[in-house]
Amino acid sequence: MEVAADALRQSEAVLPDARRKILYIQPGTHSFAGIERVVDTICSNLTERYGNDFEVDVLYTTSHKNRPATRMYNVIDRRPRSRLELMQTFRDVIRSKDYSLVVVPQIEPAVIAMASCIGLRRNFAVHLHGNPRRERSHMKARVLFFLMKAFFLRRASCVFGTSPRQLESFKLMFSGPTPLYWVPNPVRKFEGIDNDVARGEGGHVTFVNVGRFSHQKGQDILLHAFAELYKVRKNVRLKIVGHGANEPELRQAIRRLGLNEVVTIEHHPDNPQPALTTSDIYVSTSRWEGWSLVICEALRFGLPVIATDCDFGPSDILTDERLGRLVAADGGKALVDAMVYYCDHLDAERASARFRQAFIDRFSIENVVDIHANALRAAAR
Repeated sequence: MEVAADALRQSEAVLPDARRKILYIQPGTHSFAGIERVVDTICSNLTERYGNDFEVDVLYTTSHKNRPATRMYNVIDRRPRSRLELMQTFRDVIRSKDYSLVVVPQIEPAVIAMASCIGLRRNFAVHLHGNPRRERSHMKARVLFFLMKAFFLRRASCVFGTSPRQLESFKLMFSGPTPLYWVPNPVRKFEGIDNDVARGEGGHVTFVNVGRFSHQKGQDILLHAFAELYKVRKNVRLKIVGHGANEPELRQAIRRLGLNEVVTIEHHPDNPQPALTTSDIYVSTSRWEGWSLVICEALRFGLPVIATDCDFGPSDILTDERLGRLVAADGGKALVDAMVYYCDHLDAERASARFRQAFIDRFSIENVVDIHANALRAAAR
């Protein structure tokens, strides 16, 4: 019996690893934020829940702030110092294993990665996170978009997208037979909110916005609308939460509009929970999105949402009037009117808080990782 057991162990030891080898490439940014967190969450949970099916590697080419120290997936750290060295890094890493699929975020990095691997037989997935129409606004991007359409898209195994409308737009821009898969972003859970919902701070109605301080996120649109709201409802407050290069301009606008006493800027780089639990209504005034994780997180706290109907994301999420309201993409009077409505009907709207929390469970990490796993199986042919 011992001889037979030894023989079985030896035969198992030489069996090839049947798992699909998947490489994700993180963006070459320096902040561990939206896309980076999505990739990290997906890869961590793929490794934990589907470790028998997938061997997951993640390539980092920069030092990200706030990046978790240890992860379940295999981390590959490289620090290329030039575009040429980056292409060589892509080629060296991608050919180092017999990867079933290489997943690259956004169109520009995908073209660079695929160009780096000409002559290598690898399957690539382009993972869209933003708005392709907006992202080709400068010459380098237009060149890379042209290369994707003319040459590289036909060599891609598939395109992943965070929003159905985003994928429809991509198909109009890049016609062709490449399969498209909707792979939504996961919405994390927070400690201590399962049996409670956000209730604000009392005494006034608090609106909140969370995001990078940038032209894309449209905090300037929000401030102008809030200034109009404050003229007719004095019991309102606004929290603008985030970080970014536009902070000086936002502070200047707050002073210019006379909102110093009612608008605050807060920084919660890793967790929006302190701001969301002490607010009443979430407002998104983005000019464009790929999805909008923070809208989903606000719904997780039971908050009603007002969102500009931009490309893409908000209209894919706010599919029921109990979740919130979509307003014109440029904000204006429609945005002010929606804010007035929630000020005047806050108690009635709180009755739908549990519905919002239950609705967003469809984008739980568990459900979303299942969707990603199925897409990887289909694409890693």
